[in-house]
Amino acid sequence: MELSLSLIAQQLVAGVSLGSIYVLVGVGLSLIFGLLTIVNFAHGALFMVGAYVGTYVFLKTGNFWVCLVAVPLATALIGLVAERLLIRPLYGRGIDYPLLLTFGLAYVLMDVVRMLFGVQGERFETPEALQGAVDIGVGMFPLYRLVLIGFTAAVMLALWLFIEKTRYGLIIRAGARDAQVLQVLGIDVSRVWLAIFGMGSALAGLAGLLAAPMRGVSPEMGIPVLVEAFVITVVGGMGSLGGAIAAGLLLGIVVSFTTLFAPEMAELSMFALMALTLIVRPQGLFGRKGLMS
Repeated sequence: MELSLSLIAQQLVAGVSLGSIYVLVGVGLSLIFGLLTIVNFAHGALFMVGAYVGTYVFLKTGNFWVCLVAVPLATALIGLVAERLLIRPLYGRGIDYPLLLTFGLAYVLMDVVRMLFGVQGERFETPEALQGAVDIGVGMFPLYRLVLIGFTAAVMLALWLFIEKTRYGLIIRAGARDAQVLQVLGIDVSRVWLAIFGMGSALAGLAGLLAAPMRGVSPEMGIPVLVEAFVITVVGGMGSLGGAIAAGLLLGIVVSFTTLFAPEMAELSMFALMALTLIVRPQGLFGRKGLMS
């Protein structure tokens, strides 16, 4: 296969756009795990719910920008209710209790979607305003993928500014390090944990919406995404937001170029990347040792 600059650029854009979906999913999962030490097995189901909510809202309104607001709010609400009523009573009982609970919650959400929308998949057409291609000098690239990359970058920048530069972000970081200190200062730690779980759930739903035009919509679409999210978390480092971003983009590029040269090896490539990372750096690219202890 002859490699041209245009072909390499096309695969790179495809990889970064796929990586943008991975980033949103991985950061949401890493946010919940890193700050709450909860292995959220319902994360993939929230990704799927986001895609279905987006499909429903888009059919009703015909406005994709409304979906960008409605979907994160809907999945954040599900996350808030799940944390408050189901997960909170399990804090302090060990990491396996919320793991098993969220595993069951994932199947409940899938069955609810099957009852509401059926077992057949749905098509989610790319919004008319985002169809077509754009010439950026080295070739023609789908407009939707370019917008997806820019939008994800904006979301990550906003999240970083919120966590690093705001008072509430300082409280979140402090709560992740030592919740007892916040309690001594009179801060309600439970509200901090609630907000974190809501933010992670919102990112999962947003990723599902943005992936829908590229992947389609089905009740089982969250299962492989959950696997990919955990690969990103392991490669980037448990609990590292920067690591999740780097790992998501790297994974997208690796899968994209593997698809070009050996399509049958595309899925295997992500696990090969994870295995290589664990051999060279067991705690991940930006992870810290001892998080699970």
